[in-house]
Amino acid sequence: MSAATASASATTACARMSCKHCGAPITDESSRAAGFCCAGCAYVHRLVHENGLDGYYRIKDDLTPPVDAAVFQSRDFDWLDDLQREVETADLKATPRTVLGIQGISCAGCVWLIEKLFEKLPGARRINVNAQLGEMELSWNAGEFSLADFARRLHSFNYLVGPHDAEATEPESRSLVRRIGLTAAFALNVMLFTLPTYFGMEETFPYARLFGTLSLVFGTLSVLAGGGYFLQRAWQGLRFGLLHIDLPISLGIVGAYAGSLYGWFAGHEGFVYFDFVATFIVLMLTGRWAQVVAVERNRRRLLALQPRPQHIAIVQPDGSLQSIAPDRLQAGQTLQLRAGQILPVEAILQDPSAEFSLASINGEAAPRAFQAGRRVPAGALVLNRGPVRLVAQQAWDKSLLAELTARRSEETARNTLLERIVQGYLIAILAIALLAGIGWGWFTGDLMRTGAIVTAILVVSCPCAIGLAFPLAEEMASVALRRRGVFVRNPGLWARLHRVRRILFDKTGTLTLETPVLENPAALLSLSDDARQALFTLVQDNPHPISQCLLENLLAAGPAPATRRDDVVEVIGEGVASGDWSLGRSGWRSPTGLAGTVLAHRGKIIAVFEMRDTVRRDAPAELQALGRLGFVTHILSGDDPAKVAAMTRELGLPESHGHGHLSPQAKAAWLRENTRDDALMLGDGMNDSLAFDAAYCRGTPVVHRGVLEQKADFYYLGRGIGGIRALFEINAVRRRTEWVILGFSVIYNLLAVGFAVAGHINPLVAAVLMPVNSLLTLALVSFGMRRAFSVGETKNAPQPKPRGTKVVVGPGFEPGKA
Repeated sequence: MSAATASASATTACARMSCKHCGAPITDESSRAAGFCCAGCAYVHRLVHENGLDGYYRIKDDLTPPVDAAVFQSRDFDWLDDLQREVETADLKATPRTVLGIQGISCAGCVWLIEKLFEKLPGARRINVNAQLGEMELSWNAGEFSLADFARRLHSFNYLVGPHDAEATEPESRSLVRRIGLTAAFALNVMLFTLPTYFGMEETFPYARLFGTLSLVFGTLSVLAGGGYFLQRAWQGLRFGLLHIDLPISLGIVGAYAGSLYGWFAGHEGFVYFDFVATFIVLMLTGRWAQVVAVERNRRRLLALQPRPQHIAIVQPDGSLQSIAPDRLQAGQTLQLRAGQILPVEAILQDPSAEFSLASINGEAAPRAFQAGRRVPAGALVLNRGPVRLVAQQAWDKSLLAELTARRSEETARNTLLERIVQGYLIAILAIALLAGIGWGWFTGDLMRTGAIVTAILVVSCPCAIGLAFPLAEEMASVALRRRGVFVRNPGLWARLHRVRRILFDKTGTLTLETPVLENPAALLSLSDDARQALFTLVQDNPHPISQCLLENLLAAGPAPATRRDDVVEVIGEGVASGDWSLGRSGWRSPTGLAGTVLAHRGKIIAVFEMRDTVRRDAPAELQALGRLGFVTHILSGDDPAKVAAMTRELGLPESHGHGHLSPQAKAAWLRENTRDDALMLGDGMNDSLAFDAAYCRGTPVVHRGVLEQKADFYYLGRGIGGIRALFEINAVRRRTEWVILGFSVIYNLLAVGFAVAGHINPLVAAVLMPVNSLLTLALVSFGMRRAFSVGETKNAPQPKPRGTKVVVGPGFEPGKA
């Protein structure tokens, strides 16, 4: 083997390396040695093994979503303490029990893991995890068990707990499963009593009429149980002036059943084909179930309801604190926020100084220091370790945060192509049947023959191509996308996606990672136990991006130190210190002239951590690939225009395609002025909420904040953006497959309807052709969608390392210039 061949083989092997935890391809060259695609997967993988839960990897699916970065971020579970007190005091004699929503279930392994984690806690009694509904019912011993502790435990394993949606309706897929079960049983019974006819049973046989009657009964039950689903939806569509797929399906069912019913009453055996009617209904219901369950599976991975907003502490005249809901805030009230809380309304800072992150409001990645008397915008995230006091300048209903988090009802997208197909189908078939009936009746005068031909036309013109093939193609496309970390939650996306020509990215958190990247992880791994303990003390419970980055790497490398110190002191703009240890800017408690964040002990340098804010590793190559596919890409950001311009150049985009310093309203206005139902908006923060409302299609890489994921048509997980290109490529495969199916359907209907009009197909043969056509259509869909599962498999080669901006400051203070 030549050196070149060996090198190529080695590169291919590396490119195919999969994460030990989630199974996703590892495209980051620096991550291959560890065997994980991200720090989150390394962290959860270690927790699984430390808790003796290795069986999870024998049960889980081969490919699951990567661990979200939110697993390292603290989350408020105080609402669970309130819920537990309410449940336990409602009936002191009963065993406490409740139902909670849960986010992150992707396979049977997740259910097993959640149950095992519950069983390990003191006071745990019983848990029932419903993966289909995304909820869990649990009971416990009062005084021994803590719901909040269980939620925190699940959070560390990448499962998020939320309130149970008591008003949620039963999933449509469950109703369809019952209908499929009933109609399948009825169909088998119809076939049981019809088979003797095919094997030569004569009409004079004593039980012939009984068998025929039983076929009628079970056929009628099949129409009521299964056909009623399509009939009801078709009628509702007509009431609102909509023509959709259920109308031609209903027409086929009614025509076939009416012909069979007439044949049974008139004693014409050639008209009776209840078995094929029942089979057709089963096939149509199965296709609809495949379409519905794919979307429900993706939606159940998200919480149906978010926890109540964190209550805000209001300083009373006597100095005491009163906790109230954000929507009760009024101007003039003094607020006290703790680390990690979001300022709900615009306010003026009372303390001498404090640091806030504005990333979710204006896209500004760098934390900002505020001095006393400065106005702090609503939506700012507190980065101080200690409490911060501010004076509210507005009521909740006047704040930007209230506008950004307001829920909008989802509009049902109309598939105009499908409506045109249905309309053309109905007009053509009804016109042909009418003309054929007039012609045969006029020239032959044989009403029985004329009725048979009209019935055969209505039955043989099977709408399988759009009633069965389209839903199945969408379901297969959704499955293929899940393998790439993309989850479709709004089925209307498929009808709109082909019109997208512009892709608009938010910058911070969408094109970049949420936290900086540690450039020299060896510096952290070489720390002594004492240094590691000190560093963990300095960065824990600190929401600053630098602290979050170091915390991720600490937890991924090994277990958290058991001891904890509370003597951490923060100096705004400089760093944090605990006893003789410090972490911060070069020159603060350490020698000057160093480029990086310095960990020091008594002024002596222990380690220097170099970090950079960087675009996602595959972003440059993926944006170029999207450009080759014909998409125009823009960056819409609230960050400084100079930073946006620098990233635009780094990604190889025209400078005019980078737009900085845009407020949430300005982003939405840009969309309305520059797009015409052809834009896909991708964002992660509250500042993208109004742009989502104005966009034609929407996607988000973040599912733990409770805002954009409920507005998004799809969400994508992982550290790259390759799923965006996969979305369009797989959609192209789906559309090509559907056009092939339509072509096949047109040819089939021309031939079948032509023969029926000519009188060469009787109703019985037409009824046989109906399920046969369905099976052929299924085969074509399966063959056509095979390529969707290979999209991107050979495109996981290592990407060139992107340039980044080094961050040379420590946690709790403002980074240097980007």
